[in-house]
Amino acid sequence: MVDSWVNSAESIGADLHLELSGGGGRRAALIRALRDAVRGGRLAPGTRLPPYRSLAADLGVARNTVADAYAELVAEGWLTARQGSGTRVAERVEPLGAAARVPRKVPPRARGPRHDLRQGMPDASAFPRAAWVASYRRALTRAPSEAFGPGDPAGRVELREALAEYLARARGVRTEASRIVVCSGFAHALRLLFHGRVLRGPLAVESYGLGFHRELLAAASVRTVPLALDEDGARVDGLDRERAVLLTPAHQFPTGGPLHPERRAAVVDWARARGGMVLEDDYDGEFRYDRKPVGAVQGLDPERVVFIGSVSKSLSPALRLGWMVLPERLVGAVLEAKGEREAWASVPDQLALADFVVSGAYDRHVRRMRQRYRARRDRLVAALAAHAPHIEVTGIAAGLHAVLRLPPGTERSAVKAAAWRGVALDGLAAFRHPEAREDAPDGLVVGYATPPEHAYGAAVEALCGVLPPE
Repeated sequence: MVDSWVNSAESIGADLHLELSGGGGRRAALIRALRDAVRGGRLAPGTRLPPYRSLAADLGVARNTVADAYAELVAEGWLTARQGSGTRVAERVEPLGAAARVPRKVPPRARGPRHDLRQGMPDASAFPRAAWVASYRRALTRAPSEAFGPGDPAGRVELREALAEYLARARGVRTEASRIVVCSGFAHALRLLFHGRVLRGPLAVESYGLGFHRELLAAASVRTVPLALDEDGARVDGLDRERAVLLTPAHQFPTGGPLHPERRAAVVDWARARGGMVLEDDYDGEFRYDRKPVGAVQGLDPERVVFIGSVSKSLSPALRLGWMVLPERLVGAVLEAKGEREAWASVPDQLALADFVVSGAYDRHVRRMRQRYRARRDRLVAALAAHAPHIEVTGIAAGLHAVLRLPPGTERSAVKAAAWRGVALDGLAAFRHPEAREDAPDGLVVGYATPPEHAYGAAVEALCGVLPPE
């Protein structure tokens, strides 16, 4: 005889599973099951057991059977019973073999760097918690019941409509809600487009970019062809037989600087003539300081450009919310690649972001952070001018990072010295495409947005201490 029981007693707020097996009747089986659960450590000391009535009803036995089993285990010292406290596992009970058990060694948690100047991360301490909670509360209160069902693979219409208005106003994007697909970030967008066979390679990419993206594309059997960079951005005149090109035209990552207007027009002309596609990674387009806003390339031809953005830099990478603004003919293919059920971006988070945008809280947050990051950039530039005037700083008119140009042959030693001093940053070479042909300058990529405000001054001071001399 084997009976399985799962109790959902509200009085203890937790489920309990017992298997009653063996002979001797229900009372004996229950005593054995409880004793084994305590002895094995599955019922920890202090755990409150279900009341007699609840357990008896779930097991289909008389209440006295449960009461007698509890009483015997109390007498044996396995359980305790007090008025008002119910029946609990005795605090002094040790699981079988506990004294002889060798504690499992848990490796110590790796300590983070003393000063974090890595690129790609906003100041986590600046997340607008109060405003986000307010938007979340309003969104959940107003949400229709169907919002808590399986979900639309395109994303919630509330968010897509909010994004269509915002992106048109702030980024010069030409779209409507029906051409926006919500995703969980840029990497997810690439997976949908290339792993889903919506687009195929070869794909032209800038000669400097994230290696993670190249690896993701390689996993989809997409060959990437590097385009040389100069002071005007990617050399799009090098495009040939590629089927698509991936660019960061608002602020080239990581070298900095926007794509020149003539090249913006030229890459769209190439896409039209070749039947190709431009993928526009708008990873930090909202953050500009010493220049006028640079609109999206997508505005030049919405049918030849896929515009991809997210809140990873503007709010937090923890939210896992992004979007693709697609040519109309690609929407169906992307949704098919994504699947019938929304399995990536949380619907409540989507609703909260929609409210956050519509209420104006997103704009206010971006403006506030734009001022804060500009002040940090200025502090960095001033410190370098004072302590390392021979170091050229580039790519600082926009974005969340700067590139420090180093004397030839000093990048590797500077990165090692920084690690020794507890300063986390990246060398420029880490972002170089392995097939790039142009000269490889030495440099450091310094993220000035990452440290919390109180730690920023010390981080900049530590950075200056590891830079190579003139």
